[in-house]
Amino acid sequence: MQELDGTGGRPRGVIASALGRVVRSLADIVVPPVCLACRTPLVRHHEVCGACWRDIRFIRPPLCDRLGLPMPFGISEGTEETMTSAAAVANPPAYGRARAVAAYDGVMRDLIHAFKYADRHDARRLFGTWLASAGAPLLPGITMVVPVPLAWTRLLRRQFNQAAILAQETSRLTGLPYAPHILKRTRATRSQVGLSRLERRRNISGSFAVASRYRARLDGASVLLIDDVVTTGATVDACARVLLAAGAVRVDVLALGLVVEPGAITL
Repeated sequence: MQELDGTGGRPRGVIASALGRVVRSLADIVVPPVCLACRTPLVRHHEVCGACWRDIRFIRPPLCDRLGLPMPFGISEGTEETMTSAAAVANPPAYGRARAVAAYDGVMRDLIHAFKYADRHDARRLFGTWLASAGAPLLPGITMVVPVPLAWTRLLRRQFNQAAILAQETSRLTGLPYAPHILKRTRATRSQVGLSRLERRRNISGSFAVASRYRARLDGASVLLIDDVVTTGATVDACARVLLAAGAVRVDVLALGLVVEPGAITL
């Protein structure tokens, strides 16, 4: 039963809703909604325009069940079979399954770069929506959402951990517990940009640990590990190994961007 406002007999919820619309209209005048990528004027906030949307190579089935890579063909509907790519067979990851929103190129790359390096956090809501959608197959049974941690030196310089922001948004939209302190970075590493798969693995080895006071929470836990971009998978694989060794029974990976072959996805 709705509560009346005591003056005109109208429900408080109706008045609050009307006031909310007025406030949003005034806010749109002060800060008009624009495309998060190209700044083209839009009707609503937290969106991208049609042209930018079409430039994003969203990753959809068919895909490799382990690595989340796009596959050239699917399997028959109505079966419970899954597909595994040659890359996953050759180098099986420590984590169970990985999913990503889109290929890390074009507009998606620009959005992520602005988010990480230009303090453009206005896209976090849209990122969260995309992550919750792309990660839907992974969510059943998950007990906590854990971000890939930054080294304290990089965190001090950047003032935020982009993976933590993405994990927060995923937690908010899915209702899964957010656990930012479970995993910690034990040492700073050189940038992974430009390194080969083997070099990345060596560079990141021994860089993560589970905080001792939170170790009990991992016993029997199923973890959704969040990062912004998966390139070779070396970082998330190293994190997954540490989490599993500490007692987690399952670690799945969810990211905004995934580095894929240029022709792997047809727009």
